Amino acid sequence: MNPVPSELDLAPTDTAVSIEGVVKKYGEQTVLREVSLKIRRGEFLTLLGPSGCGKTTLLNLIAGFAEADRGEVFIDGQPVTSEPPHRRQIGLVFQNYALFPHMTVERNIGYGLRMQGVAKEEASRRVGEAMALVKLEGLGHRKPRELSGGQQQRVALARALVIQPKVLLLDEPFSALDKSLRGSMQVEIREIQRRLGLTTVFVTHDQGEALAMSDRIAVMSAGVICQIAPPAELYRNPQDPFVASFVGDVNILPAHYHGKMAGDVQLRLGSGLISLPQDRVVHGSHEGARLDVYVRPEHMRLEHLHASSVLSGTVINHVFQGDHINTFVDVDLPMTARQIITVRSPGLSAMQQWPVGSVAGLALADEGVSVFAPRP
Repeated sequence: MNPVPSELDLAPTDTAVSIEGVVKKYGEQTVLREVSLKIRRGEFLTLLGPSGCGKTTLLNLIAGFAEADRGEVFIDGQPVTSEPPHRRQIGLVFQNYALFPHMTVERNIGYGLRMQGVAKEEASRRVGEAMALVKLEGLGHRKPRELSGGQQQRVALARALVIQPKVLLLDEPFSALDKSLRGSMQVEIREIQRRLGLTTVFVTHDQGEALAMSDRIAVMSAGVICQIAPPAELYRNPQDPFVASFVGDVNILPAHYHGKMAGDVQLRLGSGLISLPQDRVVHGSHEGARLDVYVRPEHMRLEHLHASSVLSGTVINHVFQGDHINTFVDVDLPMTARQIITVRSPGLSAMQQWPVGSVAGLALADEGVSVFAPRP
């Protein structure tokens, strides 16, 4: 089994959660395929991927709500694969919060402590501390139906934290919140996690959430982890075509391998050649091999058309996005009938300089470009 790009080589004492060679099937469908992962103590790690990629199943294996067909799960160095959820000291915030509607806020938060047999006085103290931590003071007597969505989420978070878990698991906790509240809750949860130094595993399909909150992101597809890396590295240096296309916006341009010059790789793109560092290009490529160039919209720019312009096209639309403009350009490429490329520019200059219908050249920056073999 090949190692996942950018996986950490952690000592056992630095590892809070270790997943080793986990396989999970539902009937004939394999949901997780030999997944291995190490999560450091105090880390905020996000499992990111589309629906059906296996991220929630992996979270359920850590929590104990699902059982692996093969492989092991360790928490604090101890095997927990056969342990039930209540023996794992896990805090979990569900997508729908799963609050008890007949209980007050205080009793919802203290539920786990009652199940653990914590003394009443101790439980009351810890519930009060948890309510203060998530800013719910004065709301202990209310029922969930009397709370806003954000307040209900705070109750669910306090209930997960009050048991003093070894690991906090967050299963798409922001999906029911509106955009502005979602942003503020992201900041608050991250602040609490840092303050407590709590190992946290967060599941989402939202790339923006993952980039904003994580120490590292594990991108999943079809039951495997494609790449694990800090957000900036993942965005700037994807090691897999799925990662390059799923994390952030990207233009995919057809090209051919042309050769090497002065240590760089030359690719034939459009009407000319571009040069890229060797580490940006698939190894083992040969003369004429078909490749795809992945380039972020902010790493392309419009320019006046001239003889050495590699690409050219017609501006068909501008979309104002507040702090930037997305310009859509209809580009003619030899290997495609038609392709629309997105160019991201700061301010309004692109809209003013390149009105709809104008013909422009397109240049690629030296960074933000990756090259892979075409996906099947």
